[in-house]
Amino acid sequence: MKKILITGITGQDGLFLSKNLMEADPNTKIFGVSRKVTNNGFKKKLIDLGVTNLDNFKIYNIDLLNKTKVRELINTLQPTSIFNLSGPSSVYESLTRPNETFLEITMIFDNLIEAMFEENNIIPFFQASSSEMYGKNNETVLKEDSEFAPQSAYAKAKLENHNKVIELSKQFNIKSGIMFNHESEFRTSKYLFKKVILGAKEISQKKTNNLKIGSLKYERDWTFAGDVSKAMIKIINFGTKSSYIIGRGQSHSIEYLISLVFSHFNLNWKKYVEVDPSLLRDGDPEKIACDPSRLNKELNWKPEYTFENLVERCVLKSMES
Repeated sequence: MKKILITGITGQDGLFLSKNLMEADPNTKIFGVSRKVTNNGFKKKLIDLGVTNLDNFKIYNIDLLNKTKVRELINTLQPTSIFNLSGPSSVYESLTRPNETFLEITMIFDNLIEAMFEENNIIPFFQASSSEMYGKNNETVLKEDSEFAPQSAYAKAKLENHNKVIELSKQFNIKSGIMFNHESEFRTSKYLFKKVILGAKEISQKKTNNLKIGSLKYERDWTFAGDVSKAMIKIINFGTKSSYIIGRGQSHSIEYLISLVFSHFNLNWKKYVEVDPSLLRDGDPEKIACDPSRLNKELNWKPEYTFENLVERCVLKSMES
C-alpha cells in the first residue's frame, strides 16, 4: 500500500497533488504536515475538488524544523514517498524575514533527508524548486541548465536545496521540479492572479472603483496548479534526470490577464485599472518564460488547461463565493 507524506499539504499544490494521487490509486494513504490549518478546512477543499474517500487522509501539526519530531514522524509513518512542498506562502512574505526564511527552507529539507537516511528508509523524494532561483537571468527562455542568479533569501534557499538534490540524485530517487508561476482558485489576494480577479469582482459589485497594478507589460509563464501536480507525480515515478522545469512554455502579459478577467465581468478594464510602479518588487524581470521540453519529451507531460481556461476556472470559482 502506498503511504505518501506531503509537507505543505494545505496549499494549492498539496490539495491538487492529493486529489491526483488519490484518483490514481484510491487505496493510497496520504499524510500531510501543516502548522496552521486544521483537518476540517483541508478536507472541505478536497470535497470541493470532488475527493470522497477522506478517511485516507491525515494531517499532522508538527514543526518540521524540529529534527527529532521529523525523525519520529518518518519512523512512525514509514512512508513510501515524500513530496516536500513546504515553505513560505509567498516570496513577498519572505522578504520581511530573510534570515528566518533561508533557515526554514533549508533546515526542513535537511531534516527530511537526514531522517530518511537515519531510518534507513531512502524512498522516492520530490523537492519543490522555484523559478525564483533564476533571478535576473536575462535569457529569453529559461531551461534546467540556465544560469541561476537568486536575488532573495527565498530563492537562495531554494537553490541550496536544489543543488543538494542534484548531488543526491546521482545515487537515489530524489528529484526536483523547478516550478514556474502556477495558479488556481485556492490562491489568496496576495498573488497577482487572485488580486486581479477579486478586484474586478469588487468593481462589478460597486464595492470599489479601481484596481492598482504595478505593470501591464510584465509577462509571466502561468500554468494551472492541477496540471503542475500531475507533473510532480510523473517526475517522482518516472523521471531519470535530477530536475525538470514545470511550466507552460509560453508567457502572457499582465495586460492580457486583466483583459480576460474583466471581460468575464463585462467590464472595460481601461476605465478602472491604474498603473503604480511602486507596487513592483525590486529586481523582478519584465518577462519570464520557460522551456519545459525535457518534461514534455521524456515524461509526455503537457498542461491540459490553456491559459484562457485557467483564467475562466478561477473567475467562475470566485463568482461562486
